Amino acid sequence: MSGDERLPEPDFLRTGGFRLATLLYAPGDVRGTRRQLDSLREYAQLGDPLADDVVALFERLPPGEGRALFERALTDGIDAVPNPPAELDAFFRHAEATPYWVDHARLDAGARAIVRTGLLGLFPLGDMALMGGYLSSRATKPLIGTGALVEDLAAKRLVETTHWWLDVTTPGALRTHEPGYAAALRVRLVHAHVRAAMNRRPDWDYDAWDRPINQLQTVGTLLLFSLVYVLGMQLLGVRYTDDERADIHHLWRYIGRLMGIADGLLPATEDDSWRLLWLLATSEFIPDDDSKRLAAALLATHEGVGQGRGAAGKVLAYTSVRLHGSVSRLVLGKDNADFLGLPNDPVAQGAVLAGAAVNFAAESARRLVPGATAAAERIGELGRKQYQRRLGSLFRIDRTYARHMRTAA
Repeated sequence: MSGDERLPEPDFLRTGGFRLATLLYAPGDVRGTRRQLDSLREYAQLGDPLADDVVALFERLPPGEGRALFERALTDGIDAVPNPPAELDAFFRHAEATPYWVDHARLDAGARAIVRTGLLGLFPLGDMALMGGYLSSRATKPLIGTGALVEDLAAKRLVETTHWWLDVTTPGALRTHEPGYAAALRVRLVHAHVRAAMNRRPDWDYDAWDRPINQLQTVGTLLLFSLVYVLGMQLLGVRYTDDERADIHHLWRYIGRLMGIADGLLPATEDDSWRLLWLLATSEFIPDDDSKRLAAALLATHEGVGQGRGAAGKVLAYTSVRLHGSVSRLVLGKDNADFLGLPNDPVAQGAVLAGAAVNFAAESARRLVPGATAAAERIGELGRKQYQRRLGSLFRIDRTYARHMRTAA
């Protein structure tokens, strides 16, 4: 095959909702070439130099001093830190230099499009984005290596990811020093801590697994939260306008930039995201046994909702696993779902499809009724706030992610 010939379709996109979404929503032929794939794969050897330098700085300073400087700059800006270390200064000068293409009105519009769907977005978040991410075997290696995302800690990861997602998708939250802005930069620092920890491991297989938490893996995660999320919501019956989809992608483009993704890799449009997803599906979304282990841990988290509730709890646990597993199966397809060990329950799948049909009818009506979209945004915002408060009452939410940094160290 020459470098300019189109590559064959990846298994990841051949079945299930991804196949349907490709037929319905992809902008024509998005197949990549061998030359494009080889060029893209160079990013698998790149980390995040600015964040990596900050973590190296922390290791040289007395315990806690570097983190205190980081939090001061995060809250008040780098100019508020007297004589900041060069590494910290470079990191925050980059973060605070808002790119010319950022349109805060569009960021807020994209966030409102997400907010108006309320808690329905939690299904694509866990059942498509997180579960789908486990199909990338190279990306799972740091998760397994830290032990932070499996077995009994999977629930904490799901809660923290949900809380982070609520922070970054709230209108206005990505302005400098606001909660979403801070959340994106803190997770960027967590990635750098874990990357440093994996680089210290003598058993890290660079030939098989690439650089830990590299640029390709980070942008792959971004696509799961942006393109795959939007596709999942549409398959669940949500109706987005062209402008809403474009604004959601604009929102995640900026989040990706805050998280340290190289400008040359960041998808600027939905079409870019489709072409990038196709190449990543070819090279990155290849599962292994660690994928199965992480999938089982996530299903166990859904089962845990019935704990301590007696007979009713058993029914709730059974239903939760079947519904979440069915959403994943319908989107990821039979082969991927079977490999991950997801339940195959036709009744639950039928219930999900019926719910999608109801959502589609309600969404169609919303688009015709004056004021209905604004009302849906208010209701969705209220539901998200109540859910976030409930998470805070049930779990200790640490917005600094200090636990992950201690685990990495």
